[in-house]
Amino acid sequence: MRKIKVATGIFWVEIPEAGLYVLCGCPADSVKHLIKKGLIACEEKAGVIFETGPNAILLSDLPMQNERFANLAEFPVLQMFYRQGMILPGHPNNKGLKPLLIGSENQVKAQAEYIYRGNYGLASKDEIISAGISEEEAMQMMRMKLKFAFDKILKTEELLEMRIIAGKATELRNGVFIQHQGLNQYEFSYRGETISVDLNLAPGEDYEAPYYLGFHQYKRDYFSVIHTGEGDGWDINRPCMASIIIFQGKIYLIDAGPSLLHNLQAMGIAASEIEGIFQTHAHDDHFSGLTVLLRSDHRIKYYSTPLVRASVMKKLAALTGMDESLFANYFDIRDLEADTWNMVEGLEVKPVYSPHPVETCIMFFRAPWGNGDNTYAHLADITALNVLKKMITDDPAQSGITPSFFDKVKESYLTPVSLKKIDIGGGMIHGNAEDFKDDLSNKIILSHTAMPLSDRQKVIGDATSFGAVDVLIPCDRDYSKTFAAQYLQLFFPDLPSCEIEMLLNCPIVSFNPGSNILKKGEKSANVFCILNGLLEFLIPEQGVKNQMTVGSMLAELSCLMDTGVKGTYRAINYVQALKIPRSLYMEFLRRNNLLDYAKTEVEKRYFLEKTWLFGERISCPIKSRIARAMKMEIFSTGELLPALKKPELCLLYAGDISVYQDEKEINRYKPGDFWGEESIFQKAKPAFTICAKTDSRVYRIPADVIEDIPIIQWKLLEIFSRRHLC
Repeated sequence: MRKIKVATGIFWVEIPEAGLYVLCGCPADSVKHLIKKGLIACEEKAGVIFETGPNAILLSDLPMQNERFANLAEFPVLQMFYRQGMILPGHPNNKGLKPLLIGSENQVKAQAEYIYRGNYGLASKDEIISAGISEEEAMQMMRMKLKFAFDKILKTEELLEMRIIAGKATELRNGVFIQHQGLNQYEFSYRGETISVDLNLAPGEDYEAPYYLGFHQYKRDYFSVIHTGEGDGWDINRPCMASIIIFQGKIYLIDAGPSLLHNLQAMGIAASEIEGIFQTHAHDDHFSGLTVLLRSDHRIKYYSTPLVRASVMKKLAALTGMDESLFANYFDIRDLEADTWNMVEGLEVKPVYSPHPVETCIMFFRAPWGNGDNTYAHLADITALNVLKKMITDDPAQSGITPSFFDKVKESYLTPVSLKKIDIGGGMIHGNAEDFKDDLSNKIILSHTAMPLSDRQKVIGDATSFGAVDVLIPCDRDYSKTFAAQYLQLFFPDLPSCEIEMLLNCPIVSFNPGSNILKKGEKSANVFCILNGLLEFLIPEQGVKNQMTVGSMLAELSCLMDTGVKGTYRAINYVQALKIPRSLYMEFLRRNNLLDYAKTEVEKRYFLEKTWLFGERISCPIKSRIARAMKMEIFSTGELLPALKKPELCLLYAGDISVYQDEKEINRYKPGDFWGEESIFQKAKPAFTICAKTDSRVYRIPADVIEDIPIIQWKLLEIFSRRHLC
């Protein structure tokens, strides 16, 4: 037996004599980490070249860890099926054994449903009709879907062998046993030898990206495209195919692939800066980063067709265990009409239905300028025209597509535009560069491949790199002050714009990645309003390490009280901030009768900034809203805290609180900890008693104050899963 740490939260356990190779933990990009470690490699047998790799997957007990998906088995399963050949007829690596999916009953069932949705999306005519499609169109879509699926929709249980782990040791295969030892802790045993695996992440620990991108700066143009991914789900050196659109200074994503948080940090973009996301489809290399967008203090706008959204919601519901209807709690849904130009805050967007195993749309974006429109086309996960031709049939009883549908798809693919990014991944479900050799677009970017471009491909289109920009309409103004005005107006909603202008006349300053903006104990001569980028607030001796985002105010308490800052503020990436002199800020507060109010509120906000639940990625205006709603209660030593009678959170400000179940202490809360999340999700409350061990002060926070803050709701969902479901 041998165990190898592959990356944070990912281990490899192999028992060659038993023919068992287990991927333990499968967060995003786990296959890429295996490739980088040499645990997936190419071999040749009987004249066939294929990859090695795992034949079993051990799942995390928790669906999420540190607000990231912990179980994303789709690409590891695809690697086993197709790149290893375990499912391919006549392949030398197809020995009749199904890959193993191992874990708790809840997680194995959830992964089975998620993989099913990843294979097929909406899996019946009725599900497609429920997304607003006519019966005739739904029948045509199902015919195409069945052609991709070789005429049969298979349940995951028909493709994988499930092993539910509970209680006593369970045999996996050939005398190898596994036993659950605790939350996310497992022990493998074989012929008297044992190996233990712990899949828990430490607080503040995160799953790693397989590549390093450095740090980049960008300009808020009028209309531009930032290239943030040209690889595919197997490319170990580059992010998956994706783009960022800047329009009138606002930031829009196209798709959310794995390691999105890492990619955005490299670009100096915080989730709270993102105006919206355009979704093409629900395969993991375009979908699995959606949780990053939940690390925002507001609901990000979600743009796609109802058909694609329905597919995405079903897959996300399977991963999280939440009802599909809760999708609207985390995103501001803005449905787009297919094959029509939709107006999105001045930018016109046209999603076009595109053939793929799951519901997919290619996207066209245009804006008027000069003598006409400048247009960007994003063609993710298209299908090669020679593959589509083979699907054509005039028999409506057979799976496939009609000649007219083929013609429509070809026409949409080859529509001339200013800039076009295309999938050239090849194979049965991806595009072919040769199809675009006569395309009349001004510029074509070749994307969605892990392979170097061939000479034939190079003469068809361009390659590009992470962070490269194509400007479609240049900008002749500075949008930074526009967004600064918006943040300050939110912070001081009752003040006239002329008062805000006093602060806006201050300079904008920049900080390099890794630089300390203010150190603990230092008196600040300025208040800083963060305009873009991310920074850390650090108090190591108290275990405080929280990320602060746009709209945050730095050193406000230091300037108000004329004291040193309580922690160190450090730039994570390139940061821009409005630099307001202390004297001007104090005069601004005095003349608007806000000085006393500000001192009280800032102290509450500072307390929230030190907590895990409220301290990360929440702007000061929203923290102020929470601070105003908090009501304090005082409890004496030994006093029992009353049960919650309505949805609310309890946040411990000072003291010591113990939680008992059946007279046994099961939890201990220190200042900054919270409870009551089950009331937020309106779930049955466990039978426990809460007691003040010392004199304690507790803030009560009504549920409606935090219900529209995605990062808080997402953290609460993870904590609820950890405390009550496992």
